[in-house]
Amino acid sequence: MSPWWWTPIASNWGFIDNTIIITFWITGVVFVAVILFTAYCVLRYRYREDRRAEYEPEDKKLEWWLTGLTAVGVAAMLIPGLFVWNQYVNVPPGAAEIEVVGQQWQWSYRYPGKDGVMGTSDTRLISGDNPFGLNPNDPNGQDDVLIEGDDLHLPLGGPIKVLLRSIDVLHDFYVPQFRAKMDMVPGLVTYFWLTPTRPGTFDILCFELCGVGHHAMRGSVVVEKKEAFDGWLQEQETFAQTMARVKQGSEQAANLALNAATPVAAGARPTR
Repeated sequence: MSPWWWTPIASNWGFIDNTIIITFWITGVVFVAVILFTAYCVLRYRYREDRRAEYEPEDKKLEWWLTGLTAVGVAAMLIPGLFVWNQYVNVPPGAAEIEVVGQQWQWSYRYPGKDGVMGTSDTRLISGDNPFGLNPNDPNGQDDVLIEGDDLHLPLGGPIKVLLRSIDVLHDFYVPQFRAKMDMVPGLVTYFWLTPTRPGTFDILCFELCGVGHHAMRGSVVVEKKEAFDGWLQEQETFAQTMARVKQGSEQAANLALNAATPVAAGARPTR
């Protein structure tokens, strides 16, 4: 039924689909009723020479009926939404954690290392060498796995708490097949949780206008079996390895610059 209906769901949030369908039914019935009532009034009270209009500024009985029906309709739409929201923000015990970092205009991801705990971060620590702003003095962050500008990998079948952080402007992490989204506010860590229910590769979109490159802020999430996910994760570079590589590169660059600046001894022939 695409593009007139949702893509097949790939998470546990079927409740969100049900809530939207309830809203569609309520608003649809009201829309049809209003249109039919308007058509009835146009025909029933159309102009005739032998009739004269009467002015009735108030009808308390009609107002009570409209107020009561409106309250029932609004409550019928809000109650399922509040029920789902309560589930949406209450993360099951034992859920795995990942972090999504949004910036103009790409996605980056962080996974806890073998200790299962992510290290602390601070936007004041963000630099070209430390794009996530991780605290280099926090031992919990040394084994964190950092994925910058690549695919997000998730294991199939287990609950996952998604921590959301922006380092510049408002963003919104959204995967249509997950039916899950949340704003990313600079200075805050927002979150939601989900359980991936089918393998596949799905699009990641930014659902908040974040600048001229908003349309290009896209990515992919790969949902795979836990064995494949664990194998992929073990091949990725940790924060400590990244810092060591950066330090080694800086030292090599400094040595090259020093050698280039050292004057050649008199009488010696420069060599390549």
